[in-house]
Amino acid sequence: MQAFSKTLPDALLPYKEKLSPRFFEIRDKVLDFVENVVNPAMSTVDAQTAELMKTVDDPTKCPEPPIMKELRAQAKARGIMNLFLPEVCQLSVLEYSPIAEILGMNQVANLAMNCSAPDTGNMEVLERYGTPEQKKTWLEPLLNGEIRSAYAMTEPGVASSDATNICTRIERDGDEYVINGHKWWITGAMRPECKLFILMGKTSFSGPLHQQQSMILVPRDAPGVKILRALTVFGEAEDHADIIFDNVRVPATNILLGEGKGFEIAQGRLGPGRIHHCMRSLGQAELALAALVDRAHRRKAFGKILAEKDAIRTTIAEARIEITMCRQLCYLAAVMADEIGFKAAQHYIAMIKVAAPRATLKIIDEAIQAHGAHGVSQDCKLPGMWTNMRTLRLADGPDQVHLMTIAKKEIAAMTTGKNSLGRRISGTNPNVEKYGKFSHVEGGALYVSGGGKPSKL
Repeated sequence: MQAFSKTLPDALLPYKEKLSPRFFEIRDKVLDFVENVVNPAMSTVDAQTAELMKTVDDPTKCPEPPIMKELRAQAKARGIMNLFLPEVCQLSVLEYSPIAEILGMNQVANLAMNCSAPDTGNMEVLERYGTPEQKKTWLEPLLNGEIRSAYAMTEPGVASSDATNICTRIERDGDEYVINGHKWWITGAMRPECKLFILMGKTSFSGPLHQQQSMILVPRDAPGVKILRALTVFGEAEDHADIIFDNVRVPATNILLGEGKGFEIAQGRLGPGRIHHCMRSLGQAELALAALVDRAHRRKAFGKILAEKDAIRTTIAEARIEITMCRQLCYLAAVMADEIGFKAAQHYIAMIKVAAPRATLKIIDEAIQAHGAHGVSQDCKLPGMWTNMRTLRLADGPDQVHLMTIAKKEIAAMTTGKNSLGRRISGTNPNVEKYGKFSHVEGGALYVSGGGKPSKL
């Protein structure tokens, strides 16, 4: 598995000139930390978690095992905490991408290095848009791994993939804001370490559509915050909360960047996070492929080891092709984000946000298939990986929204008059113009000259 190779993985060779000496130094430290610190501690993590589970009435309320504090201390001593944040670690988006893939293969390392969502996105928001006071109160303990946070955007009563639909009220009342709304699928809100919500709502229900939204900091223990339940994912309880905000009052100084800036902040928040999600998902794809290959060598059916069967070999080969293609697309998106910014690179980010989770989900599914009934049992980690990856196709925008972004860019680049090559290949029937029997349809312009109304896209 090249992600853990001491030498530069093949996939990064085309980008070698863009990699700084710091990248190589940090990557070596991460590999050493995972191999020599985290992996030996895994049994302790599991044992402590099992004991803590006995103390709570719901698994989503289970606190972190004490050893996590020790692991974070060691990560901090090595200078490898918060690597997702360029302002802190001085790594480019491209340079962090292969590190994120490594962390996608080891959730404990991801937590120890403080690189887990949704905290990563929230810390990016506070770093870029927070006031000195907000940073002191919330960003510093988040960066130190002392607290966790959640991002409260999605609402059950509206289609939240369109952020302009968000309707939680954030109303000014003197030196405070009063918040009333209903949020759900708020990831990370159930865990006891969560102390802060970054909430998106509306400070105005009139005026320009994308200037009505605002973001505000809400302490989890603020009066009026009521966590109704943990939501299940495919029937299993997970750390996603259903929450009511009932006349929740917070200081006016908790507003982020100012009223009407919520949409701007949201777009800035989601760009980096989507690339991070995708690289971590490719780490999961590598794990699933490794499990598939392992199983194929440990099962014999109809006279042959599974690894010798053409169907299994085809599955393995196609998985490797998909991972390699998605990795390169992710690196391209990262480079474009570094070169031209996240907003200008959004169509590349949209491509990988569709492609990586989709490909990873298929690879995990194929690995489950090769495992047979064992692959859906509690003795195998693949079911949990499948559940998380299927959810990722909805998180940070469903596939359909990203496909729309890609299509808009493609159509805009090939509007009428700019797509002569497409017209030449598509062709027209010369007799339509010659005999004019369709001149009453759109004035004859649509078919003959392509002069119909431009797409609303």
